[in-house]
Amino acid sequence: MKLILASGSPRRKHILQNMGISFSVVPADVEEVSGAIFPPRVPFINAIKKAVTVAEQYPDALVLGADTIIEFNEHIIGKPDSTEHAYRILKMFSGHTHYAVTAVCFMCLSRKIKNIFCEETAVTFHELDDSVIRSYLDKVKVLDKAGAYAIQEHGDMLIKHIDGSLENVIGLPGQRVLDAIHACGFDSFMLKQAPSL
Repeated sequence: MKLILASGSPRRKHILQNMGISFSVVPADVEEVSGAIFPPRVPFINAIKKAVTVAEQYPDALVLGADTIIEFNEHIIGKPDSTEHAYRILKMFSGHTHYAVTAVCFMCLSRKIKNIFCEETAVTFHELDDSVIRSYLDKVKVLDKAGAYAIQEHGDMLIKHIDGSLENVIGLPGQRVLDAIHACGFDSFMLKQAPSL
């Protein structure tokens, strides 16, 4: 039995490695949904699609599918398509609270295991002036990041406080993942100690 991360995200891979979990990476080739659906359902749909796609290829493995969205005023905020678009997103977040929502799906077809859950973290931004936003965009490549920021990269420039899991904002709620692995009965995935970084 092995654990497979159905994602090519380096951030999710890093979180699992830091927790001392033994796993393989098999990115799921799926078309993710992003709109025209009630926002809270979107990460669940994508996480399940990823897990199912890889679980069908590896039915004896425990597969972890995950998807994170940024939600603000009941709208999903995706990746910016330009630096100016990123600027507008960060300006919109200024002085307000938005939510990082990650859905996780564990699946093993041969053992008929399906464990699905969701974690939400509230992220509140400072009041940002133009110079801070421009400085942040000069420091961090944001065009591949939903919400136009990465909390682990100079996040202190933007963020006043968070309520919930920091790792969840990065892309995977670590403690909830550990709890799910234990609940599924697969403690053997845990290494004796996390690798030193």
